[in-house]
Amino acid sequence: MNLKKFIPLIPVAFILGSLMFPWGCANTTTPPSGGDKDTIPPEMAKISPLPGTVNVNPHRTKLVFTFNEYVKIKDANGIFLSPPLEKKPKAVIKGKSVVVSFESDLDTNTTYTLDLTGAIADNNEGNLFPGFTLVFSTGPQIDSMCLTGLVQDFQTLKPMKAVTVMLYKDQADSAVFLNRPYAAAKTDDWGFFSIRNIKDTVYRVYAVKDENNNNMYDPETERIAFLDSLFRPSTVYNDSIYELKKFDMKDTALCLARKTDFELNMFREKPSKQLIVKKERVGVRTAYLTFMAPDAVIHDMRIKGLPREKLISQFNPQKDSLELWVNDQRKMPDTLQLVIKYDKTDTTGTLVPTEETVRLALDKKVRAELMKKANDIRSRKHEDTIAVMKTTADATTVEQYGYQIEFQYPLIEQAWDSLTMRSVNPRQQEAKMEFVLEKDSTNLRKFSVKPATPFQQGFDYFLKIPHRKFRDVNGYYNDSTELKVTLPKDDKLSSITLELSGVHNKYIIDLLTEKRDKVIRSFIVESDGPLLFPYLKAGKYCIRITEDLNRNNIVDTGNLLEHRQPEKVRFFKVEDQFLIQVLERSEMVWTLDIEEMFR
Repeated sequence: MNLKKFIPLIPVAFILGSLMFPWGCANTTTPPSGGDKDTIPPEMAKISPLPGTVNVNPHRTKLVFTFNEYVKIKDANGIFLSPPLEKKPKAVIKGKSVVVSFESDLDTNTTYTLDLTGAIADNNEGNLFPGFTLVFSTGPQIDSMCLTGLVQDFQTLKPMKAVTVMLYKDQADSAVFLNRPYAAAKTDDWGFFSIRNIKDTVYRVYAVKDENNNNMYDPETERIAFLDSLFRPSTVYNDSIYELKKFDMKDTALCLARKTDFELNMFREKPSKQLIVKKERVGVRTAYLTFMAPDAVIHDMRIKGLPREKLISQFNPQKDSLELWVNDQRKMPDTLQLVIKYDKTDTTGTLVPTEETVRLALDKKVRAELMKKANDIRSRKHEDTIAVMKTTADATTVEQYGYQIEFQYPLIEQAWDSLTMRSVNPRQQEAKMEFVLEKDSTNLRKFSVKPATPFQQGFDYFLKIPHRKFRDVNGYYNDSTELKVTLPKDDKLSSITLELSGVHNKYIIDLLTEKRDKVIRSFIVESDGPLLFPYLKAGKYCIRITEDLNRNNIVDTGNLLEHRQPEKVRFFKVEDQFLIQVLERSEMVWTLDIEEMFR
């Protein structure tokens, strides 16, 4: 940084200050009344030691940054030292200076960088100092190599902010668990990072969402990403490198123009220990268990005092959460005793079949509500006395998903042949229709009903569920309902068609909202051919493709010690953009070579 250009600003600042403030004003932190708001960030006027200083005394080292105005520390975590020490740097304000010190001595013969990005703002309006990186050495020379990269979520490919990227010269798998890194940096708002002034050697590269700020990886609570191979930087640092400049995070174009040496995909590992971590009785006949790790293995399970067949259970797709229902109409005690035998991690880290008795006590609020309804009939709601079911028929997705029926509790009596489906054509002619019932593979309370023949444009379709044909574990029967659906006729709607080729594995293809936080449609694809996304309103969408190598219909996470990355995720791009702009009345067709995308 060229400090000479800041020197002329100092007297100017004093002159302006004398015009704006009365000499008798003692509170220099109070802004003047009236006038334009100050939007100029603070500027650095002096640094000690100067950038590039060598042979800095490692004992009781202090770094002083003096500004052209009074400043405050907005975010202490933005003051980041590399290589990091056991404890974070301390920073205090003295006049117009920020003084940074360390609780322990620095290492000898080491090049250090101290970054101030996002840490300092002016005292009055909070204008953020754009940042500065000071490099100095406790030895006779400054290391000269640098690298850049990007950290993103492996499922959404969204940039990950405030992630600690770590370089290790120690190539042992245990290094990131036990030791602080040789060099480190924080990612910015765009997931971008740069690490400068490092030695010319090979490194293992990790990125950790360092929740406890100890500059190591804690697998039980933190997310991680890693580079598959060793990395050796090839770029020598200099002030003119575009990627190493300080950028306004609101300037999207400039931030996205930065090139990177590699990308890191961040994931959360499956926990290494298996045990029951949570239990809750959420109703008279309803409870659930949560396991620490997925893929829980249960050998046997029963409720004390009840036959085994009276217990209904269901895992979620990851098999780390188990729902439980009691199929018995007798009055249930306030506490149920669940005897469960499952594979639990013992003190040696080995999975061993273990029997536990889990107390499932009825929640006090639930008990009080039940007593109130039992004693006061006026407090009962209609849904307290029926088999509650949620029915949906979305016209834009009914062709793929059908009529969706989900009961709140498992059924003990069901009569699907009592349902009736009919269609009414544009000439108001009615016809009875055959239908197909599909049970959801992951939810025993959810069902889909579709006509045996394809839906037709201009037809109205009706599905009737009659009264008292379904009974749940609480002994209650359903209400009757009728669902109507008509395929969309809005001529403003659009469609996307992907002509797929190179499909040699199993892939999950999702149409997502603009923010990538909701799946609109999802397909499992195993062969070449067209893939249609119909009935789309004008707007922006994303298309995500996941390579499902183990064919389990789930996007699987990675494992650090097994050197296994999470399953690969790619986004279909149009003109190198994730977002697809869909206009009204458009039929968009693209070709997509899946093999090329994942090469």
